[in-house]
Amino acid sequence: MKKNKPALTIEGILKILPHRYPFVLIDQVLEMTEATPGSRVGRKAKAIKCVSFGEPYFVGHFPHRPVMPGVLIVEAMAQAAAIACWRPNDPKMDVAIARIGEVRVRRPVVPGDVLTLDVEVKKDRGDMIAIECVATVEGQLVTRTEILASVTPAVSAR
Repeated sequence: MKKNKPALTIEGILKILPHRYPFVLIDQVLEMTEATPGSRVGRKAKAIKCVSFGEPYFVGHFPHRPVMPGVLIVEAMAQAAAIACWRPNDPKMDVAIARIGEVRVRRPVVPGDVLTLDVEVKKDRGDMIAIECVATVEGQLVTRTEILASVTPAVSAR
């Protein structure tokens, strides 16, 4: 069976996102789709998070039945959204959540699951970007939401 090369491995993700272990919540970007030149609208990314029993949050959530917290599923979607907002020729930027639409977790995410994150930029106002986000496991809907992201120039490390 031939395996497709990912669009971004963890090394590439770490060059774009400011997050580090244990808070980087995507492992690979499988696909990236470009948008209309000059705009982010239409940019898409498909990323995955391989959920393992060794995740630090499983120690307390819940010891008798490990379940990935919903807020971390949303954070994983937000990180995939930041990847979709990124363009290679843009200056370094920080992407922060400004608003999260309604979220309903429809199925638990447990150790052994591969969380697939599909995101698409719907609106680009320069410093505010709306991204549609869908999380699934084996084709089953986990949750969906729209994230409004605030984009600002990155502050250099001191």
